[in-house]
Amino acid sequence: MTHETLATEIVRPGDEGYERLSRTFSMEGAPARVVRPRDAAGVAEAVGHAVRDGLVLSVRSGGHSVPGYGTNDGGVVIDLAHLNSVEVLDDDLVRIGPGARWGEVSKALAPHGLVISSGDTDSVGVGGLMVGGGIGWLVRKYGLALDHLVEAEVVTAAGEVLRAAADENPDLFWAIRGGGGEFGVITSFLVRARRETNVTFARIGYPADDPAAVLKAWRDVVRAAGEELTSSAHLYPAFGDEAPPSIMILAAYAGDDPAVIEPLTRLGEPTFQEITTAPYAEVLESAELPPGWRPMVRNRFVPVLTDELIDAWVSADIPMMFREIRAIGGAMGRGDDTAFAHRDSEAMLLGVLLGAPADHPSRLPAYDALWETMEPHVSGAYANFFSDPRPVDVAAVYPPAVRARLAAVKQAYDPARVFSRNLARF
Repeated sequence: MTHETLATEIVRPGDEGYERLSRTFSMEGAPARVVRPRDAAGVAEAVGHAVRDGLVLSVRSGGHSVPGYGTNDGGVVIDLAHLNSVEVLDDDLVRIGPGARWGEVSKALAPHGLVISSGDTDSVGVGGLMVGGGIGWLVRKYGLALDHLVEAEVVTAAGEVLRAAADENPDLFWAIRGGGGEFGVITSFLVRARRETNVTFARIGYPADDPAAVLKAWRDVVRAAGEELTSSAHLYPAFGDEAPPSIMILAAYAGDDPAVIEPLTRLGEPTFQEITTAPYAEVLESAELPPGWRPMVRNRFVPVLTDELIDAWVSADIPMMFREIRAIGGAMGRGDDTAFAHRDSEAMLLGVLLGAPADHPSRLPAYDALWETMEPHVSGAYANFFSDPRPVDVAAVYPPAVRARLAAVKQAYDPARVFSRNLARF
């Protein structure tokens, strides 16, 4: 059975639902208890109990932390699923709970003709994506999800409930926009939405006979298009003899004009194409892993998407490796001063070793070698796309000046390092 107070649900080993609540999207855990508050006071109480009991503390919004930071063994998990409200206010402002999923948010905003540039997956939680960045299908037109944050309610390690905004606790406001969950538990986001209705979305398949040629042609089309077009190029490995390697071009145009997408159908001889116009909420994808899978995920930002880089990216033959190039730039490059440090990037590389943990060791040398080959072409990394982050990856996310500033904020708001289950250790 679960144990509840007025504001908090507590689930312990043996209770109904514990097995589900003890794990994240891709990681198993065995916490001593999962605490599910319903308000900021309940969050503060849960933090206080974890500190007094000397237990490791994890915070989970949607549970999509690939490294598994949203759970632990023997500690406390604060699950924010009950803080999932979406309230549309005046002047296109929206108050969102951190436990809401982006699919829920986009559906709630659709009747109002509003969107928020989020990620591209409907089941990802608002909290984790927002504090890490938020690179989705409207990033080139509207920037990162965190660029739309106006203020946040934050529960600190000391149990205080603070408002973080440009005019109040501005150091904390700067840090939570890109610095991750190191500074407290965010219990509410106030976000400015954008006026947008339909999105023209495309999926276009190509054979992978000459992937470099397709990717270079894709890059040229995206460069020539306006910021209303956001696109990514996916290289899929072979899945058995009947499913050879393939290329998928995905694109979203913030508007109602399929003609903008049409040049992407002429990168070669397409194997299929699907172009639809739909509300933004309908283009967010679902994400589930096959049983037993735990992908290995790594990424880097690219200042300039050169021919040489593309040739290197497709050169290695690594079984069951998925590769993606995301076109970014546009409005993302004009964001405010935040802890997100890499705004001058044209693209992002994402490389994923698919399969179970036992499948990875034999492929890891080639995977590492590919990233070493890319090193001269890349600069920086995205906090939200790592499964097994190394010190060099953390350093790529947070350059020295940003890291030093974040460390000062950490010392001010969490000197005891209560919030330590995150990518960085400031």
